[in-house]
Amino acid sequence: MKMLILASCLLAVSLPALAETPVQNRIDFQTEVEAVAPNDLLTANLSLESSNKNPTVLARELTQKINDALKLGLAYKTVKLTSGNQQTWPIYSDKNKLESWRGRAEIRLESQDFKAAGELISQLQGSLQLNGLNFSVAPATRRELENQLIEQAVQAFRLRADRIRLAWNAKSYKLVQMNLGTANQPSPQPLYNMRAAKMEMTADAPAAEYSGGESRLNVQVSGSIELAP
Repeated sequence: MKMLILASCLLAVSLPALAETPVQNRIDFQTEVEAVAPNDLLTANLSLESSNKNPTVLARELTQKINDALKLGLAYKTVKLTSGNQQTWPIYSDKNKLESWRGRAEIRLESQDFKAAGELISQLQGSLQLNGLNFSVAPATRRELENQLIEQAVQAFRLRADRIRLAWNAKSYKLVQMNLGTANQPSPQPLYNMRAAKMEMTADAPAAEYSGGESRLNVQVSGSIELAP
């Protein structure tokens, strides 16, 4: 079974300790489980920059091009396009004289359909620059896999606790404290961080094909048990 996770979380469960219980009856230990899953979510950032002596005209131009890109994305039902930051700033000459204005606008792309995303990105690169791609596990997938691993981690902790009890010839044990933690360790991904000028795409240009790689989820369980003689 392969699994993964991108976010980290910490869950603590504490049970009241018995003050009269001798310290030597307490045992601290840790167990962990891990799994690997394919990255099933692609996110990309695309942008465009332009200059004009009139800031109003510049802003209108940027907005129009972004709107055109968003309309292009409507044909791809499995790809989500959203507009991002848009800003303009003045350009001064060496004599500190205002010469023109320059602006930048961004679009964020998100999809679990890598083929459709690659086709759309290839089309968008006719007018936009691809700044970078990122692959991760989708939130819904991550939650499901995380829950499965947490169950396995707790079971492993209980099994280890019972073996410790048997090793000490104790009749039973009580859980004093438990800490659950999950960590994401993404595997190395293909490098898609592009800073070059925008590509001039032709109608017959092949669409990019992406491989998202995989990530590793590690769940640690640490805690204390109290042995009964």
